[in-house]
Amino acid sequence: MPGADSSTHQTYGSKISDKPYSNNCVEVHPTPTKDHPYRSVNNHPSPRKYNIHPPSNNLPSPTKKVSSSPFKNKIPPLLSHPLSSPKKGDEKLSARFSLRRVLSAEIEPPAAPQSTGACLYVISENVKVGEEGGAIQKMGGEDKEERNQTQALLDQKGTKKVKAARFQVAQVDKDEEETDHQEENGYTHHGQDTVQFTQYAKSLRYYLTREALPAESNYRNLMSFGRNSVKGQRPTVEQLRDEEGMPINQKGSEEDGTDGNTGKLKGKVVKFGWIEGVYMRCLLNIWGVMLFLRLTWVIGQCGMVQGLLVLTTANIVTVITTVSMSAVCTNGQIKGGGVYFMISRALGPEFGGAIGLMFTLANSIAVAMYIIGFAESLLDMLQEYVPGWAGIVEPDFAYRLNDIRIIGCITLVMILILAIVGMEWVTRVQKGLLVLLLCSQVDFIIGTFIPKSDESYAKGFTGWSIETVSSNIQPHYESEQSFFSVFAVFFPAVTGIVAGANLSGDLKDPAVAIPKGTLLAIGTTYFTYIVYGIVTAFVYTTKASGIAEEYSIWTNDSIPDEDKLLVPRWDDCSAEAVAMRNGTECRYGTLFDQQTMAVISFTGYLIYGGCYAATLSSAIASLVGAPRVLQALAKDKLYPKIEFFAPGFGANNDPVRGYVLVFFISLGCILIGELNMVSSLLSNFFVAAYALINFSVFHASITKSPGWRPSFKYYSPWVSLLGTFLCVGVMFMMDWKTALLTYLITCILYLYIYYRKPEANWGSSAQAQVFVSALKGLQNLTETQDHVKNYRPKLLVLSGNPAQRPPLVDFANLITKKLSLLICAHVVTDPGSKNLTVLKESTQKWLNDHKIKGFYTVVESGSWEEGAKSSLTLAGLGKLSPNCILMGFKSDWITNLSELQEYFNVIHAAFDHNLGIGILRVRGGLDFSEHVTSEETVGADLEDELERRRESVDLLEGKGDADITKDSEESSKNGEAEADAKEGGEIRKNSSSFAKLEALTMPKRRLRTRTVSRATYDGKDGNPLDKKIMDNITQFQHGTKKKGFIDVWWMYDDGGLTLLLPYILSTRQMFSECSLRVFTLGNRKDDLDRDTRNMAALLAKFRIDFSDVIVIPDVTKRATDDTRQEHRQILDSLPEGTIPEDDLATNKEKTNRHLRLAELLRQHSKESQLIVMTLPMPRKGSVCPALYMSWLDIMTRDLPPTLLVRGNQTSVLTFYS
Repeated sequence: MPGADSSTHQTYGSKISDKPYSNNCVEVHPTPTKDHPYRSVNNHPSPRKYNIHPPSNNLPSPTKKVSSSPFKNKIPPLLSHPLSSPKKGDEKLSARFSLRRVLSAEIEPPAAPQSTGACLYVISENVKVGEEGGAIQKMGGEDKEERNQTQALLDQKGTKKVKAARFQVAQVDKDEEETDHQEENGYTHHGQDTVQFTQYAKSLRYYLTREALPAESNYRNLMSFGRNSVKGQRPTVEQLRDEEGMPINQKGSEEDGTDGNTGKLKGKVVKFGWIEGVYMRCLLNIWGVMLFLRLTWVIGQCGMVQGLLVLTTANIVTVITTVSMSAVCTNGQIKGGGVYFMISRALGPEFGGAIGLMFTLANSIAVAMYIIGFAESLLDMLQEYVPGWAGIVEPDFAYRLNDIRIIGCITLVMILILAIVGMEWVTRVQKGLLVLLLCSQVDFIIGTFIPKSDESYAKGFTGWSIETVSSNIQPHYESEQSFFSVFAVFFPAVTGIVAGANLSGDLKDPAVAIPKGTLLAIGTTYFTYIVYGIVTAFVYTTKASGIAEEYSIWTNDSIPDEDKLLVPRWDDCSAEAVAMRNGTECRYGTLFDQQTMAVISFTGYLIYGGCYAATLSSAIASLVGAPRVLQALAKDKLYPKIEFFAPGFGANNDPVRGYVLVFFISLGCILIGELNMVSSLLSNFFVAAYALINFSVFHASITKSPGWRPSFKYYSPWVSLLGTFLCVGVMFMMDWKTALLTYLITCILYLYIYYRKPEANWGSSAQAQVFVSALKGLQNLTETQDHVKNYRPKLLVLSGNPAQRPPLVDFANLITKKLSLLICAHVVTDPGSKNLTVLKESTQKWLNDHKIKGFYTVVESGSWEEGAKSSLTLAGLGKLSPNCILMGFKSDWITNLSELQEYFNVIHAAFDHNLGIGILRVRGGLDFSEHVTSEETVGADLEDELERRRESVDLLEGKGDADITKDSEESSKNGEAEADAKEGGEIRKNSSSFAKLEALTMPKRRLRTRTVSRATYDGKDGNPLDKKIMDNITQFQHGTKKKGFIDVWWMYDDGGLTLLLPYILSTRQMFSECSLRVFTLGNRKDDLDRDTRNMAALLAKFRIDFSDVIVIPDVTKRATDDTRQEHRQILDSLPEGTIPEDDLATNKEKTNRHLRLAELLRQHSKESQLIVMTLPMPRKGSVCPALYMSWLDIMTRDLPPTLLVRGNQTSVLTFYS
């Protein structure tokens, strides 16, 4: 190559291939030079040898020794094909090529002798490209698209570098030439030709396996366990198991979890760290007005020792609460809503909804309280520092309500504007207020060292004095105050610990910011409160007159002591001193003067500035925090119509509607002007929230849910329980009346949400407790011995799909009625035809929608008999297992003799399992599958499948949650939006040729079916059903009371089940106005009276009310010819030989008895509302199924609803107490 240094050329052979013995390859060689002429790959004239190993950060990697290639003598000769010439002067120091699989989804083993897959020979690397550079390439294969895609990899312009993705080349020293027969990680080397198997370099996720690697995006926004969860990129079980393979969720943008088409909100997203978001806001709220107005009063009342104990006790409560809050907020990612979000996700929507609404209302009123406090403090300062101040509209200082309203309204409007402008400006303003607050505290400390005027000393200021602190060590309780009453007054000063948590949605990392910022804020404020309390005890007396002349006289050494006695000391507030002052009481000192800190401070007005900063910052925090709690509450839709406040605006999702609502609530309170009556109630609301936070940690810990894994480890459930009791005690200490009112309001809101049952599945500890309680209860039940007095019929209903047999399920529900076990069993005789998971979930929803308290189980089996027997064996758990089965009468037994045999065998199997049996027959039948649209098939079309799978859900923080479902046309028409219609999750869009090819070749899946959950029934044509059919479907549903008789044909003693079931039914609302008539068989006609009395006495002992007892004496009488002819017609409709003549002869008397019973039933019970009759016992080997069913058929034909019952010959009734 002219103009090029031949020493820079390094030649080697490299092969990248999916299938090693492929003839369909691409080869790349350097331009021939005098040192490197055209040559065959099979020849090895060059003494140089190269090794290939994976790159590491573009740095040379250690030399790896590789073995000889299995491709020796297998590489075809090269053909010439020039590469595009680079620009003059450019140097390409690395010409690396990366080839990934384009078409084939299968990975063939290297041992395959022949293949047509794509491969690439790379013969040169580290080639210095010159003006006349070129290469030789060969491209083979019959697939034009494959050749085009491979050509695109090679046709790179010389000005661009082609980066190596899988390997890089390093020269091997001379002394390593002999070690050329090693192999490592799929790289082989023989002589000068190095070969790489590219199946070892392919993307694991998309080419070699369908499995998804562990990733955070797979676990985001899991609202529940099961099919309702958002699956993100994780493939379903069916996708992993399908032989042909389905398009799995292709990887979109891992950074944002979207497909790149999601719209972004305008504006700058503002997220705060732990200092600005939590620490600063908690400081501003804890350093509230109480710091300037009540701290000195606490020291005056309690003394220094008990005063510091009050401060410490209050902070112990808040520290315990903060530790509990830290545990809750680190147990998973939390979003906007603060305290509400934490409580609702920890304890459930009932407690969360109650506290959320109370918290929003309390903060809304608190805004008005803080603003009123600011207005009063501002008017006080103007009155003191502005000469001749006569108010705004009220010149009388004692009547300044209108001035407070004017200042308050203006302040509220300014705060609202600040909140709407954005959180960034709110933070700036709060920073300024914090600086002002800190300056006021510094001013207070400096003031303790500065000499004061006589007026200040007369008010109680002494400077640093051991005498003063000695007098302030002991308590000086006044006006019926006590330690607990002072504690109750001071505790609201430390209730600002949730100021940062309420902005959880605006924090960068709430799990770090909330614990760190809140605990540090508590520590900082506790330290300052303790210091300021000690300072006050050293420099200020508890009582003082405030008369400067008295101080001047008593501190003037030139005045004789006798003359001083004529004037009381300024710090003497005894009754004698008051009398000497003509009845003027002391109004200064820490016990009486709320402006004590202003007197101590250096400037005085900075203390007012601190009050302004404290009130305004608290008002801003409440006005900003309350709407966010309301917004989170609205998103969860726990209350009707509250979702109006859910939308947010701007990039920060600001709750502007909530701002307006809080504004109007606060405005109304400001116009009222007097809020002292509700101040205690607000404090109780806050403390109630703290109590629930503590209780949530305790409750989550004792339930031992695997999902309770807080990363904050410094908590104890028992300490949290102690915190709960402390918070409840504080509530009653502050004001027991408002504590009871708070408790009442919480209970009302709790019960409202509990009975409303909103759709909220948050994995709370209440849900975990349900499982724990059920498990413990079941274990206790299993360990409890059975007793006849506690017998309950626990039914296994062989209903098939309950939506197809509503009367059978409704009748069973009447028997159990939320007080016993009801299991609907469904046998699917075509295994693989239905998705059992979907079927279970949707059918259970159907039961819940129809207010049927039962369970659903489904079994796949090749035959109905085996599936039903499996249900008999497996249904239930421990002693919570069925003791009776309920079946529908098989009305088509004549035409389905094979199914009849299975039906008959199941009856015997039930007796083998010692179960009672019930067979229900009603007019019109029980199966309405031909009339009712009970199931829907979803996902039969490939295009619909692909379209649904392209719908993606934004899973990452700040993008919102979504649960996109694609219901079928029928369910959409009925207004349904069930997560059960989602099939296999959604996939993100992917435009790669491989994804398109795999999608196009995807086989159709087996159909998922789900039971429609609807309160009304429609036909398959979508129109309402005929009234007669609807009456048959709903005959056992609520709303229709029946009047008449329930006839009990207690033919044989089966243990009492035949009598117990109708008694239970008579207690239900539907049959509550029906009377029991008991029919029984008599032995002889002359014993009828005695048999009647005996039965009546037995029923009285059982305490079962009845209207009549009828003894049937002639059941053995010959049946009429019409009845016998009717039975003969039934038998004649059967195929010849179905019932052997021997069986007919053997059971002649039994047949006559059952025919006679049929006549008696039609004679006595034709107009009854319900018939309950003892089921004839089918004896093994003595009666064939067809003959037995003929007996049942003729006895129950053309009668009201009839239940044939047979107990297991064990007593279920007793007359002993």
